[in-house]
Amino acid sequence: MNLELFVLGCGGMMPLPGRYLTSVLLRRDGELFLFDCGEATQVSLKKLNMKWKKISVILISHMHADHVTGLPGMLMLSSQVERDDPLYIVGPPKLSEYIEASRKILDMYINYKIEVIEVNQAGTVFKGDGYHIDAFHLNHTKPCFGYSFTEEKRPGIFYPEKALELNIPKGSLWAMLQKGDSVELGDGRIITSDMVTGEKRSGRKFSFVTDTAFSSNIVPNVKDSDIFICEGMFAEDLAESAAAKKHLTAKQAAKFALLAGGIGGLGLIHYSPRYNDKELFRLLEEAKSVFPNTFLTRDRQIINIKNKD
Repeated sequence: MNLELFVLGCGGMMPLPGRYLTSVLLRRDGELFLFDCGEATQVSLKKLNMKWKKISVILISHMHADHVTGLPGMLMLSSQVERDDPLYIVGPPKLSEYIEASRKILDMYINYKIEVIEVNQAGTVFKGDGYHIDAFHLNHTKPCFGYSFTEEKRPGIFYPEKALELNIPKGSLWAMLQKGDSVELGDGRIITSDMVTGEKRSGRKFSFVTDTAFSSNIVPNVKDSDIFICEGMFAEDLAESAAAKKHLTAKQAAKFALLAGGIGGLGLIHYSPRYNDKELFRLLEEAKSVFPNTFLTRDRQIINIKNKD
């Protein structure tokens, strides 16, 4: 099963030419999950030829303009295509009020069901087939949440020799056992998946953190993420300004990745507009001095999140 990450925008505060506002899309086979929705989110989706009708859940970190102003356009756009399934929108308090006010003032035509889930405390906010999404508190000037997307454990490695020893016919029964199902043989025996497979293997994990000062909640919640996308808004010489505005430096983001453990890769995002594209390498160098497996996210970058084993 494919798990892909699409960076729709990597900028903070204001959109720039070639650097739209922070938003990332996670695709798990045909199901799409959108994290934040700043201005120009639609443009990147169009350039990537993504079908927004497949978006199941939109997760909003907090109610600041550069993270939600693309949402009204997305809601109207979704009415231009046939949609049978509801659209779930998860985020902090006042999200419902913002959506309802936008619908009324803009006289939106909405021909599908919108389910708003307002988050007040940390925990699981959405569950689907084989995965769950958790929210955790961040430390910003407004209520703000980070999110982690975690797949359930996968069946262990299938051992054909064990299946042959148990006289299980090759074919569909083997396929069912590999998926973790139990099967009944012609002689009445019930064979469970664990009889022919090894220990269950971990699923993949993606974490998203933006707009926060230091928060003790980050480390335990992003632990073992295959990809950890985290704001690295400022270089270290502006650490005091970052703290005052409740944002992170790139080096601080790297410290979180290092302390968490098990991080496959750290992607910096939500850059201050004060840095042009060449100057962003300052942020990268500072972060890599702490966590070497760090990279700069770029608009419309595509990242394939592979299984560990």
